[in-house]
Amino acid sequence: MILEINPINPPHRKIRQVVEVLQRGGVIAYPTDTIYGIGCDIMNKKAIERIYQIKQRPKQQPFSFICADLKSISHYAKVTNYAYKNLRRLLPGPYTFILEGSNQVPKMMLTKRKTAGIRLPDHPICMALITALGNPILSTSAAGPDDELLSEAWRIEAFFGKQLDLIIDGGPVPGSPSSVISLIGDEPEVLRRGLGDVSLFE
Repeated sequence: MILEINPINPPHRKIRQVVEVLQRGGVIAYPTDTIYGIGCDIMNKKAIERIYQIKQRPKQQPFSFICADLKSISHYAKVTNYAYKNLRRLLPGPYTFILEGSNQVPKMMLTKRKTAGIRLPDHPICMALITALGNPILSTSAAGPDDELLSEAWRIEAFFGKQLDLIIDGGPVPGSPSSVISLIGDEPEVLRRGLGDVSLFE
């Protein structure tokens, strides 16, 4: 099912409709400020397991997740003063930050080193969904054959079909992934160059 949502001013009624799907353990596709993502409520273990199957991804490679704001990030991750300054400066934006996860993060969302990838996209639909749900949402790319990023709702539906419970059509997205920056340890490390400017960390 494809649900069109205005990406500039998402109607509350439609956001509630998506949240109800997430609360039932549903898996959705949704637009971000970088690409279309596939996600679920990170507090729903069965939904997370479904996404591992959909993506054919080993359990040793946890997914990132999206938080609603900086306060929420500090709830789910251990944020140093240095990390906080950078988060405040760059977020919301096209970045994924690797941080040490807190005890609030389900174990299957953490690496063996207890780290997690956390996003705060600059996209009204994402922010409205997470605020209404009250929990972070898992974030992984909606990618097709040969890891091609799918940037249109109808193409996502054509490839994933009934594996997804709902696909949000929020219009076009940039179609490039986020920059990934590790803030673990004494020195930041750029793990992937994407849409976000990483010159501050080089």
